[in-house]
Amino acid sequence: MSRVCDLTGKKALKGNKVSHSNRKSKRRFYPNLQTKKFYLPEQDEWVTLKVSTSALKTINKKGISACLNNLIKNGKI
Repeated sequence: MSRVCDLTGKKALKGNKVSHSNRKSKRRFYPNLQTKKFYLPEQDEWVTLKVSTSALKTINKKGISACLNNLIKNGKI
């Protein structure tokens, strides 16, 4: 499975790991993803999404239906 947020599209970033002696080697910064089940009352079903914690805060504020409608309106899904 990919490490991409289903709602925001956040994915891993590239960067450098810097040692104490200032040597640099490549590393990846992964987003904080959580697998979560959401209930959609309009469709009377549960959906499982892999979302970032910032997307969870947005869902708690606006609601899952509003977030999914916003994505459909913007053409992301």
